Amino acid sequence: MLETSLSRSSILSGLPEGLSSILFANATASGLKAGEVLFNAGDVADGCYRLDQGVLKVDMVSPRGEELTLAIIGAGSIVGELAMIDGHPRSASIIAVKDCKLRFISRADFEECTQRHPEIYRYLVNMLAARLRDTDEAMAANNFLTVKARVARALFELAKHLGETTGSGRIVIRHKISQRDLAAMAGVARENVSRVLSRWQQQKIVARSSFYYSINDKSALEHELRI
Repeated sequence: MLETSLSRSSILSGLPEGLSSILFANATASGLKAGEVLFNAGDVADGCYRLDQGVLKVDMVSPRGEELTLAIIGAGSIVGELAMIDGHPRSASIIAVKDCKLRFISRADFEECTQRHPEIYRYLVNMLAARLRDTDEAMAANNFLTVKARVARALFELAKHLGETTGSGRIVIRHKISQRDLAAMAGVARENVSRVLSRWQQQKIVARSSFYYSINDKSALEHELRI
């Protein structure tokens, strides 16, 4: 499930509506308040969740013991789906950023469902092959993206799920995010993120206050994605 890009999607998230309805027909509904943990890295993987409403974040602990946010996940996504295939422990922690509504399906129910509807497994095989191709293409693309473009992409991903547009056109990201988190999301060194943000603040493209960011000039930041 883990990639460094925040725009990534899970293997099951693109499941056609008909198959998704079948798979989650008897799923257990649950809720999660902002700040609550859905599961932690290392937990037993007993099933997956569909996020119907709210925002989740994917956290991991760095080798130095720092907690880093790797991804922001919006409604319609499925988390923990690899547990359905390999049954290995959770590879990351999932935490609610906003209040969430979810549906849970156990691995046992998933296996029973796919026995009755083998087309779901066929879909998974095709999606896994596509994921491998996409990963290769993404790795190649990242090698050509500038540091500024990677940081801009991470900010836009945050804005997509957590941004609020003000009357003046500014996009305020009302969620505390550190430079280390941005660095993890962008796949660059924190020192590079600091230099890029300082320049953008001087140019009044981006503003920062108490870990909150705002995109003051969307067009200028979009330009950074293309250079």
